[in-house]
Amino acid sequence: MEKVLVIGANGQLGSELTDALREKWGRENVLATDIRQPRQLAGGDRFELLDALDKEGLYRLIKQEGTTQIYHLAAVLSATGEKNPHFAWKLNMESLFNVLEAARELKVGKTYWPSSIAVFGPDTPKKDVPQYTVCNPTTIYGISKLAGEQWCEYYWKKWGVDVRSLRYPGLIGYKALPGGGTTDYAVDIYHKALEGEDYTCFLAKGTYLPMMYMPDAIQATLQLMDAPADSLRIRSSYNLGALSFDPEEIAASIRRHLPQFQIRYQPDFRQQIADSWPDSINDSYARQDWNWQPAYNLDRMTQDMLENLRVLKEEGHFA
Repeated sequence: MEKVLVIGANGQLGSELTDALREKWGRENVLATDIRQPRQLAGGDRFELLDALDKEGLYRLIKQEGTTQIYHLAAVLSATGEKNPHFAWKLNMESLFNVLEAARELKVGKTYWPSSIAVFGPDTPKKDVPQYTVCNPTTIYGISKLAGEQWCEYYWKKWGVDVRSLRYPGLIGYKALPGGGTTDYAVDIYHKALEGEDYTCFLAKGTYLPMMYMPDAIQATLQLMDAPADSLRIRSSYNLGALSFDPEEIAASIRRHLPQFQIRYQPDFRQQIADSWPDSINDSYARQDWNWQPAYNLDRMTQDMLENLRVLKEEGHFA
């Protein structure tokens, strides 16, 4: 049985991936950590406070738990990172070094670290971006992710550290509030729609970005981690694709359920970030190496988001 450590478990990805890992490996075998206590813990859920920059604390937990898998999810995201780039670099890179060194020195079986479409830049092809392409990121988040990909590959090639990674597109989920990313409009828009409010979008109409519904992201992550090591050709980070839409299309999808919903546009500094990213992703390596296939299209995602958000809001989860 695997012993799993999740770092950054309270975030948008972490909260849902941790639940999936508990279901897969058992609550007693998954230890969630973050710098703050979660809003609530179900019976049997295990949690400890951990700063991702605390190397001694990380080593202590790994030894204490007999950890066999690490999921390192703590990061400062794109829009937030631009407000304090030096701290974003420090957190994103030093925490990754702590995890990679721990995996190497303590011989952890598998390590997962997420990358992002933020590694791409204005010189990257806009459509159907291939796995190997020009990467000139324009945000400190993207710079740190690109550097992190190279470090992951280096640790695999030099020391055999089994670290695996996915370049996530924008992630859309209903269990957590937006966390400071440029693609977060595609989460916030559903909240506003259910509250009966119009939505003012910080990206312009016609801004297409690669997106993915959280259940697909979770499934892709678990599939990658389950894949035999010798089947994985990419040891930097796999391209991962699913959806591509602009704000007008997601608003139209919402109006099929809430006809009065309206969207207006007031682009801010995040527009420049979005303009540097591609419209769509070619993920053929993931499909070939570990049979990746997304399950959700835009309308199916919208229906599921609205249904689940409505229940959570009625239960007071976002009060």
